[in-house]
Amino acid sequence: MTPTLRAYADKWLETADVTLKASTVAFYRENLRRRILPALGSRAVGSLRRADCRDLVTQCRAKDLKASTVRGIARTLSTILTLLPANPALRLGRYLRSADDPEPIIDPFTKDEAAHIVAVARERLPEWHPWLLCALRTGMRAGELLALQWGDFNWRRQFVQVQRNLVRGVLTTPKNHQRRRVDLSHQLAATLRLWRRRQRAAWFAAGRPFPDWVFTSVTGTALDESNVRKAFNRILDAAGVHRRGPHQMRHTFASLLLQEGAPITYVSQQLGHRGSAITLRVYAHWLPDASNDRLVNRLDDGASHVTQVSPATSDEEVQRALSGLKSVVSRVGIEPTTRRLRVCCSAN
Repeated sequence: MTPTLRAYADKWLETADVTLKASTVAFYRENLRRRILPALGSRAVGSLRRADCRDLVTQCRAKDLKASTVRGIARTLSTILTLLPANPALRLGRYLRSADDPEPIIDPFTKDEAAHIVAVARERLPEWHPWLLCALRTGMRAGELLALQWGDFNWRRQFVQVQRNLVRGVLTTPKNHQRRRVDLSHQLAATLRLWRRRQRAAWFAAGRPFPDWVFTSVTGTALDESNVRKAFNRILDAAGVHRRGPHQMRHTFASLLLQEGAPITYVSQQLGHRGSAITLRVYAHWLPDASNDRLVNRLDDGASHVTQVSPATSDEEVQRALSGLKSVVSRVGIEPTTRRLRVCCSAN
């Protein structure tokens, strides 16, 4: 007997829990629970047709879901049906127009705004100051910041090894499975080392072991995402800056680095992008404008023998140069007239 889609999905998720990243499984599980199983869960897997899958996409779009959200739902359905002889949910993305996707909101802080909120956090919410500064100086993703441990830091060479991610309370690998080194600025390194000394003393005074996590709750566990967002909103409110998500600090890091002239390849490596093309597509707007810098002049030979005419050349010098040409250039043309040309012209 052919199982229902619900039973088939439950079995598939058991295998996925072992073979896929926790964050990926959570993504699939949420799409199944909220969108796919309520509509198709009671159907036998073998009875599903492409028309059924198209109808699911249409229903989701009718609920005003973002095109990217619906695309994720379609991808989830297609993924769990991969083992079928004919996958009815394959390539459903063609029924979604890319133009339906709104442009992602990139609203970074200016350099002055970033300095201001750091100062406000230091004075009014000092327990959040190291986390805020670390976000602005490293451009790490929110989950990567929450998953930082003291053993990830190389203080001598001033970098941190990003090697884990915390998503919905589940510890997993960084996005795209890409571990990377992120440089530490002098200010950030000094701030974090002071933070570590103070935290170690506080936990010792409380008679409790020093946690591995860099940013911890009062019980010594990793911070919760929702509590971090609430704290960030409190900082912005105290600073008089309009609210935006913590991810905008990542955009701030990238945009400010590029405005300072950092190579796009370096910024891409620090962010953990798969390639600099992604970085360029997202942050091209913040690249310095070189249109007025006459960069082509940098290609010239420094010992060039070409003599440039000075704009300060006097009118008298120009007149002398022109008088020398009058004996060469004819009044009736660029070349002086000759007898041969007169003969040819008269013949015509």
